[in-house]
Amino acid sequence: MECALETGIKKVVHISTAGVYGKPKEVPFTEESSFGPIQYSEYFKSKYEGEHIAWELCEKKGLPLVVIYPVCVLGAGDTKASGRYIQDIINRKLPATIFNDRFFTFVYVKDVAQAIVNALEKDNNIGEKYLVGNYRYNWGEINKMISEISGVPLPKFSLPESITFMNAFLLTGLANLIKKPPLWGMAIDQMKVMKVGFSVDGSKAERELGITYTPISFALKEAINSFNN
Repeated sequence: MECALETGIKKVVHISTAGVYGKPKEVPFTEESSFGPIQYSEYFKSKYEGEHIAWELCEKKGLPLVVIYPVCVLGAGDTKASGRYIQDIINRKLPATIFNDRFFTFVYVKDVAQAIVNALEKDNNIGEKYLVGNYRYNWGEINKMISEISGVPLPKFSLPESITFMNAFLLTGLANLIKKPPLWGMAIDQMKVMKVGFSVDGSKAERELGITYTPISFALKEAINSFNN
């Protein structure tokens, strides 16, 4: 950000995450919603701190800043937690489902890429924020779509919240000892995020950046096909 100021860059598009908002009072929340008091993972906390520095440079030194806030991103070749979750289901490695009634907002990866390009090219939008993503599903609905697209049946059991967190504490502790990611992605942070979820209104990006959101069934199909090839 400081180099951008020194070299006179015309615009900086910073990629944050919708998770920095925590859990605002508004459901769904928008760019104008106040941040909730808690960021539910270390990743969200680090993004929150980085964004704070960027806005401070914008306000105090005139950094020409625009910020993009993607929701849960899906697409081909996904190596993040969302991609590993899909792979665990289609490879029949997931022993049970969790948090089936908790809502998340999802977006196709190429829609995020297009929003970034359009935000960069758009005139007169310095200082603007854009939440990117507008499809809201609970995990039960996402699991059903993954199962229908892949043809793989879902686990028969769903873990209660108390047992989910007990397993997450044990598996995260073990992961810290052996220096490998927790089994089934059951890190404590990940479980906190899945429990809280977030419901986002990303219509501003549609209106002002001219993007059209791709159906999430397409994003899941692309992801599943990439994992099977």
